[in-house]
Amino acid sequence: MNQKQLEQMKLKKGFIAALDQSGGSSPKALKAYGIDQDQYNNDEEMFDLMHQMRTRMIKSPSFSGDKILGAILFQNTMDRKIDGKYTPDFLWEEKGIIPFLKVDKGLEPEKEGIQLMKPITDLTQTLEQAQKRNIFGTKMRSVIHAANPEGIKKIVDQQFEYGRQIADAGFAPILEPEVDITIPDKKEAEAILKDVIEKHLKDLPENELIMLKLSIPTVPGLYSEIMKDPHVVRVVALSGGYTREEANKKLAENPGLIASFSRALAEGLSANQTEEEFNKTMKHSVDAIFEASIK
Repeated sequence: MNQKQLEQMKLKKGFIAALDQSGGSSPKALKAYGIDQDQYNNDEEMFDLMHQMRTRMIKSPSFSGDKILGAILFQNTMDRKIDGKYTPDFLWEEKGIIPFLKVDKGLEPEKEGIQLMKPITDLTQTLEQAQKRNIFGTKMRSVIHAANPEGIKKIVDQQFEYGRQIADAGFAPILEPEVDITIPDKKEAEAILKDVIEKHLKDLPENELIMLKLSIPTVPGLYSEIMKDPHVVRVVALSGGYTREEANKKLAENPGLIASFSRALAEGLSANQTEEEFNKTMKHSVDAIFEASIK
């Protein structure tokens, strides 16, 4: 693990940019960016357009290590280049931004009020490739749809099980048991989730480090104690479908919690904007999310 990157992630002010839309979510991301499905014919063309969008975001002047600590990439992006450098190297060497990699393979159908991750059958090979590309950490997402203690325990068990494998390979895993922000028992689900996470943290080996990516809690400050645990490098928040304004407002109510936004970060960006318009929108987004992350 790169110790300079670890210190930056632990101590520096800022947030994490989530640029990890994969095959299933790319059409929606492109549509929001102003590119409809009739503008590409296959997955290869779609991923070319996604990389163009991500490259434009990353090369924008405000997308820098001054306010952005890290960026989460999809594997297709990790293996592509920006100005002759692999994307993770461009992020770190040119922007001072720590590269992460999404490693999950999507979700199982809902059962017991949760969606577990599909088995990550190629995790060893993926981590070997990530090491070659100078990736610092990983991210994997599962979803909680109800305050079901048995289901929530299963989802956290799975996250920590994979997290241990990833940490043993020398990476900082971001565990993401997302709580659906639309469910009526969100507050109750988050209370259960907190308790289960705390139990797992007590069982971790002394030097094992993880990160957590969680929905912004209904009760402000709910995860404050978890942030103090020596195993936890950082707790970051997903926007979860909130608008950027809503997400920033809720985030600011939780000192120590920093953003890891995807849709909220790209909100307002368009393929049809001039470079001046695009960069102005990007700066507004970065500045607003940064301010909410340092409250």
